[in-house]
Amino acid sequence: MADNRIDGQTDDWRNIPDLFRRANGCLPTPWEERFGPLRRGRVDELVVVAQMGQSIDGRIATETGHSKYINGDAGLDHLHRLRALMDAVVVGVSTAIADDPQLTVRRVAGPSPVRVVIDPRGRLPDCSRLLAADGVRRIVVTGNETRRTFPAGVEVVRVGVENGGAAPAEILQALRERGLRRVLIEGGAQTVSKFLTAGCLDRLHIVTAPMLLGAGQPSIALPPVARADEALRPPVCTHLLADEVLFDVDLSAQRVLVGNAKTSV
Repeated sequence: MADNRIDGQTDDWRNIPDLFRRANGCLPTPWEERFGPLRRGRVDELVVVAQMGQSIDGRIATETGHSKYINGDAGLDHLHRLRALMDAVVVGVSTAIADDPQLTVRRVAGPSPVRVVIDPRGRLPDCSRLLAADGVRRIVVTGNETRRTFPAGVEVVRVGVENGGAAPAEILQALRERGLRRVLIEGGAQTVSKFLTAGCLDRLHIVTAPMLLGAGQPSIALPPVARADEALRPPVCTHLLADEVLFDVDLSAQRVLVGNAKTSV
């Protein structure tokens, strides 16, 4: 586990995951400012946050696809803290195949979340580390027409597929029905963009590293607007993470209701 430090002082993160899940009381500084908004949903009982690490010029990888690691220790610690606070972490199958991530909590204290892969056509290899039987719950969201089987112990959730993808709201509804109410959409850029476009995010955390890649894969892709004054301008808070900047984007005003869920407590 990393020696987590803030401004030269050892932090008090170790008890935060338990405190975070209690109904009342604020978290200690700086955790309340960064993570307090993720404790309760404003629209329904779900809290859906996406995380993205990028360069100053909005790139998440070079033209060759190299991305390890754009963010430094502070940015990676933030990502692992998010994982420790969420019930589930979600990635698309293209990211799962390209990066073969573990999606576990390793850099900080706290439990690893349920791992969820959106795999409409059943492309994820059985040897993927996301499917490893390590005691953490695993879920594959796939299409109704997909006939392949997955390793023993992996939960399979079948949803409708249109234009090669599954609707974000339907995915969230399926996770809610399985008791997963705090959801981290971790990647890749296409998956995060789909959830944002569908109005299915409460918050977006963008950790910007002090580098300029000049070219490569962009972080967010939304439907185009004709004029700058038509752009989405949600409330934003910023936090320094060593030499990186966290942009905490509040998207709750655009969030659609998922199912008939009640407000969370």
